Amino acid sequence: MDSFGSKPSLYQQALAMPWAVGYEVRRILAYPYIRLMFALHGIRWSRGWRIWGMPIIQRYGGSQISIGGGAYLRSWPSTNPLVPNHPVVLATRSASARIVIGDNVGMTGATLVAAELIQIGDRVQIGANTTIVDTDFHPLDAAQRQVDFLAGKHAPVVIEDDVFIGMNSLVLKGVRIGAGAAIGAGSIVTKDVPARAIAAGNPAKVIRILDSAEKIHHE
Repeated sequence: MDSFGSKPSLYQQALAMPWAVGYEVRRILAYPYIRLMFALHGIRWSRGWRIWGMPIIQRYGGSQISIGGGAYLRSWPSTNPLVPNHPVVLATRSASARIVIGDNVGMTGATLVAAELIQIGDRVQIGANTTIVDTDFHPLDAAQRQVDFLAGKHAPVVIEDDVFIGMNSLVLKGVRIGAGAAIGAGSIVTKDVPARAIAAGNPAKVIRILDSAEKIHHE
């Protein structure tokens, strides 16, 4: 913003962030390929997507991956100074699994793996290299692993509207994060987080609840 509060023009933005010009051109040139790959993976293209680099998509036959309008998916390292370790990953592990992402969701190098359900609301921001999984992947009991190595327990993950998840966090199975909550960087979330709570740590614990004045101030 300038001194009068108006939004900078594209020219002003280009002068301020010259490194962004190259990857914006690259993003536009890559769109035909990226749109084709999404179609081949059975994921419907929505309005207003901005995708920097093709995500890794592993959609189990019959499962669902849907993404709302206005998504920001950053997979190229140069598009974020926090530098994603890998592309965005969207993976389902059973025919009944679902990944459902709302409108205006942003993520950088995030990993989402669903054996049952990962549901993400609107305007959720997922920090660089965050991992969200609804499954243990493998049984904890050694004998069970010998019977079925991939039969880990699973339970839905629900992330409500307006949640912010800091970089390098891990959200595990069966967790619900309430609307407007914020998760500190590097946290491991193993239990539900209430709406408008700030939670951090390993395991993540609620530090405090944002009051209405703080919520309004930050919107």
